[in-house]
Amino acid sequence: MDRRDFLKMTGAGLGGLAIPAFYGRAIAAEELLGTIDVATKKMLADAALNAAKAGGATYCDVRIGRYLRQFVVTREDKVQNVVNTESTGAGIRVIAKGAWGFAATNDLSREGVVKATAEAVAIAKANSRLRSEPVQLAPVKGVGEVAWRTPIVKNAMAVPIKDKVDLLLGVNAEAMKAGANFVNSTLFVVNEQKYFASTDGSYIDQDVHRIWAPMSVTVIDKATGKFRSRAGLSSPRGMGFEYLDAKPADHVELPCGAVVYRDSYDMKADAIAAAKQAKEKLAAPTVKPGKYDLVLDPSHTWLTIHESVGHPLELDRVLGYEANFAGTSFATIDKLKEHFQYGSDKVTIVADKTQPGSLGAVGYDDEGVKTQKWDLIKDGKLVNYQVIRDQAHILGLKASQGCCYADSWSSVQFQRMANVSLQPGRDKLAPAEMVKNVENGIYIVGEGSFSIDQQRYNAQFGGQMFYEIKNGKVTHPIEDVAYQIRTPEFWNSCVAVCDADDYRLGGSFFDGKGQPSQSSAVSHGSSTARFNGVNVINTARSLG
Repeated sequence: MDRRDFLKMTGAGLGGLAIPAFYGRAIAAEELLGTIDVATKKMLADAALNAAKAGGATYCDVRIGRYLRQFVVTREDKVQNVVNTESTGAGIRVIAKGAWGFAATNDLSREGVVKATAEAVAIAKANSRLRSEPVQLAPVKGVGEVAWRTPIVKNAMAVPIKDKVDLLLGVNAEAMKAGANFVNSTLFVVNEQKYFASTDGSYIDQDVHRIWAPMSVTVIDKATGKFRSRAGLSSPRGMGFEYLDAKPADHVELPCGAVVYRDSYDMKADAIAAAKQAKEKLAAPTVKPGKYDLVLDPSHTWLTIHESVGHPLELDRVLGYEANFAGTSFATIDKLKEHFQYGSDKVTIVADKTQPGSLGAVGYDDEGVKTQKWDLIKDGKLVNYQVIRDQAHILGLKASQGCCYADSWSSVQFQRMANVSLQPGRDKLAPAEMVKNVENGIYIVGEGSFSIDQQRYNAQFGGQMFYEIKNGKVTHPIEDVAYQIRTPEFWNSCVAVCDADDYRLGGSFFDGKGQPSQSSAVSHGSSTARFNGVNVINTARSLG
């Protein structure tokens, strides 16, 4: 599900009967708190594992999943939609005669799971006729029976719908009082109950929680008919409802005057600010194209990291597996061998599936590999990629890095992006100090539209808010800004990164990949960073 599908899903008039098939069935809110007994899941998993061995498979893994989602959608003083969905079933993946086979079923009886396993084995044997070499799986030591849960304080699924509606309508009312003409606010809550078992000897029960509270505020100049919008500055997180229990200490005021958030979110305060800033956009002068030093807030930088580092360093993309759908990568394996200068010595970027509060945080991936943290770019040099079990041998690695994922029990798991983040600077540096040394620059806050080529080399990024910087001072808002990059040139232009006190997470619920397409949720962290001499265009002029 991509962002466009999400907008359709949350649109007015979409009822339970129109729920996309991959979201499962509509259920009552009370059912969102249910679970499947662990003993039942283990019984079903053992039935599949035994059937796979009996059928001639040399390896088998089973994922029994219960995927729950809730949408609460509002506009101004009205509730547009409340949707609760459940999708439950089992996916069985095997290796037989050196080839993969996969089958899935929503029949969670012993007979149903055994039948799906036999189908997976038959598919693997059919695939073996076309394979050029057998699947090589990096070894994984079984962990026995273990459990992992997102460390939440308050289960968002347990919060009454009335409380959620009251929150969102209160947010809308505050935005309208502050001058907004239109406002949309949404609450999107996810719970993935995932049970994994394999012939390696693992039985892993995981309970994963995520939350997102997007909004959009629009102000109209009635005299001219012009309008401007500002999206919310929340970040989707791997947290419970406590994310929306705003804490004053989590608010950060930037040198440009905007307020952003760390580990909690004051949705009402952001709605008021959004109305004010959308009005400022109406009066803001348009940008003069040219070279600027950019000061990028983490609420913006996460998307640039995602597109220009996260995707090009997925090994399957590097190897061309995604060429038909989403492209390849300029960061080819020969560049790894030569320690390619991906960025300046200020740039260290890590992949991390363990980071608390992040969207991608789990205890084990969907191959039963314990998650970890590793360097992708170290002091500017390319040092690694993101790999899973059947790719590790290609790089001479002895183990998977634990970044395999499927978005449903009915989808086959494959290599997905870990949380990929720019590490804070080592020296003490706050955003206010960084701005003091900028003579001619632009401060950018929030994500905007973007475009990028099939090799993740040439790209263009917009944002939510833009502020002129002159002679070390933030002067006023400007509009119509987008900057152009060539990926290695851009990251080599990074001259400073603020310290860990400024580090914050951004991210996406809807990172699309694969055929058939799947979506994963992933976070990207950074501190405020400065990039010198970046080409800025005027989007209003470029559109004519």
